[in-house]
Amino acid sequence: MTSIILLSVFGILNLFLGFLRSNKVLLPGAMLLLLAVFGANYADWNVVHAPYFNHMLVVDNYTVAFTGIVLITTILLLPFSRSYVTSGEPNLAEYYALLLFSLVGAIMMIGYDHLLMLFVGIEILSISMYVLAGSNKRDSRSNEAALKYFLMGAFATGILLFGIALLYGATGTFSLSQLGAAVANPANASLQPMLYIGILMMIIGIGFKVSAAPFHFWTPDVYEGTPTFFTAFMSTVVKTAGFAAFLKLLAVALPAAQGFWMPTIQAMCALTLLLGNVGAAAQSNTKRMLAYSSVSHAGYLLIGLVASKGVLVGEAASAIFFYSLAYAIATVAAFGVLKLVTDHRQDDSYAGLNGLGKTNPLLAFVMTVAMLSLAGIPLTGGFFGKFFLLAAAVGQGYIGLVVFAVIMSMVGLYYYLRPLIAMYLQPAPEGATSVPVDGIQTATLVVLALLTILLGIAPGFLSGIL
Repeated sequence: MTSIILLSVFGILNLFLGFLRSNKVLLPGAMLLLLAVFGANYADWNVVHAPYFNHMLVVDNYTVAFTGIVLITTILLLPFSRSYVTSGEPNLAEYYALLLFSLVGAIMMIGYDHLLMLFVGIEILSISMYVLAGSNKRDSRSNEAALKYFLMGAFATGILLFGIALLYGATGTFSLSQLGAAVANPANASLQPMLYIGILMMIIGIGFKVSAAPFHFWTPDVYEGTPTFFTAFMSTVVKTAGFAAFLKLLAVALPAAQGFWMPTIQAMCALTLLLGNVGAAAQSNTKRMLAYSSVSHAGYLLIGLVASKGVLVGEAASAIFFYSLAYAIATVAAFGVLKLVTDHRQDDSYAGLNGLGKTNPLLAFVMTVAMLSLAGIPLTGGFFGKFFLLAAAVGQGYIGLVVFAVIMSMVGLYYYLRPLIAMYLQPAPEGATSVPVDGIQTATLVVLALLTILLGIAPGFLSGIL
């Protein structure tokens, strides 16, 4: 709750900073504000709080843990917006304010205990992202991305809201805990058709938000057209909040309906893994590859939902937390390097990375660590993220799904190694110079690489946090 209040106040104050003639204070100011919010969020760990807003929002360790991921992700991402500072972007204060407001929506999605709070959180997050996707108004691809994201997001939100209405009609409540009791009540058996349709529509709505197949079709075009800085935010913060909300919905409100939603989630998981990995392998554009990669990682996280079997706290939930953290750190590193290179070379294809190992060894090293982590190679956080998820699924007997996921991981090796081949085995473009990287960006890249390696060497200090 403290995090939501601080982010809301800071977002409004950040708008007033836009009256300053210089952007120089905005970036350090936003980072300091987010560090303060992160500290306030950490202070809520193991603290018993009464539910807020008439039991619509709860602050517990689950909320604090996933809120910590979205906050630290945003803090590590902000230095890569420095090009907006140096170019004198006139709307930078508004961009930062929208990011802060979108974090409010993300935290609501994580801590909700009432379906209307979930809806409000999704809308706050989504509307901010619709605007940021089209923030580069002079680029037709950015305009197209915003329009596609808005139109498809509006349909998905409508489906989600219809599902919420049907769940209320079947159970008479929006509260998650009361929903769980009503679904398990044999007296409500006659309302199961309405209930099941509502569950299916909610799965569709949230599946769109987390880029799960077959509701992923917007992802490549939107990710490609959206400015890279905001794409990185979209692929990490939005996905983390979405899966935290998804797990809470299934584990608190719908464990008694597991027999209905489990086959649906399993089918979505297999299809997401297949289409995400095969789609990524077919790309020649690094940004589109990372978009399809984001789809495939949604598939791995869906394995965690399957393995949870309707339990909010346990091995599967801890695996989802660890995987979300490892994925977010590696993705921020990859998009951070891609933004720096693209701003300098004006090329976001694989060829744009050619020779980076010679012109910018640090950027090439960080990108290498990020790609290896996303591929699940040992000694990186991504390896243990996949290991914990697959181990949880094996423990629940989903051997076939785990085998399929391992096969898809092997497909992933192909497209994750292509940037490495470009950076180290291809010559740099004629006349190419070193990509400029300032001090704070260099420090951030080093921190991202070290965190990824640290999670791969000593995963135990976070693996059982939930």
